[in-house]
Amino acid sequence: MTVYGCEPDEAALFRELAPRFGVVPTITDAAVSEANVELASGNRCVSVGHKSRITNATLHALSRAGVKYISTRSVGYNHIDVDHAASVGISVENVAYSPHSVADYTVMLMLMVLRNAKSVIRRAEAHDYRLHDVRGKELRDLTVGVVGTGRIGAAVIDRLWGFGCQKLAHDIRPRTSADYVPLDELLQQSDIVTLHTPLNADTHHLLNRRRIEQLKPGAFVVNTGRGALLDTEALVSALESGRLGGAALDVLEGEEGMFYADCGNRPVAGTQLARLQALPNVIISPHTAYYTDHALSDTVENSIVNCRDFDLRKQLWI
Repeated sequence: MTVYGCEPDEAALFRELAPRFGVVPTITDAAVSEANVELASGNRCVSVGHKSRITNATLHALSRAGVKYISTRSVGYNHIDVDHAASVGISVENVAYSPHSVADYTVMLMLMVLRNAKSVIRRAEAHDYRLHDVRGKELRDLTVGVVGTGRIGAAVIDRLWGFGCQKLAHDIRPRTSADYVPLDELLQQSDIVTLHTPLNADTHHLLNRRRIEQLKPGAFVVNTGRGALLDTEALVSALESGRLGGAALDVLEGEEGMFYADCGNRPVAGTQLARLQALPNVIISPHTAYYTDHALSDTVENSIVNCRDFDLRKQLWI
């Protein structure tokens, strides 16, 4: 298998784990592109990261190089046109990894935004140790609405039991002990709404302007799923007007090219990111909720297993 977009800690794990499964990896830190598909020549399987979009032209080039299978080291597929991949003879599969990394981070963001952590920390760093003008809120007094109760959403709900808050959930397939309600009802009743549904054509801008207007005055939004689940312009307007209490966003529409890069010398003025970061009640982090050593180990191992199993299935079919 060829492993693209591989960071040093990932590469070390691939080299350590691959021999256990009888797999020989070709590893590069470069994202897959038309310029480097030759690295996949002779390998039917490739592993790719989620940080760079794979163009349809690259999918064609991979197909011509003999690639039949892509394992993406992520839960989401939105950086790959899966239907187009299938049309050129390439199967695409994601990997499962510990849901606890994102679930832990989600609850942390909830607590931070409820306790005005951004402003408190900034003041303390400037040696201003006065108490915040607005008192924080306690989770036990609130209703948390969880949209999407797959492995990560379910893990968030498990954690919330210990805080004593009321838990509402929305999913097409109820899978937890939370109270399931229609989405509009969840939005109207929740003090915090947290998003954990996959991004696809049906969920793009799931929280659009109309639904954001349904939120309680002073409600909080947490997103550790995918940026485009939210209509960012509508969210920014609701925050700037003071209608919402705050937001904690680990993902953002248009994050490509900014997140995972040092943008200290690049202008972001006038962007939605700049508008969000200017607000004292908005926390932004760069798509890092998944970033733990345990999740990395799961991701690498499952990517290897996916490729090995695909090859085994191919051999059986032959």
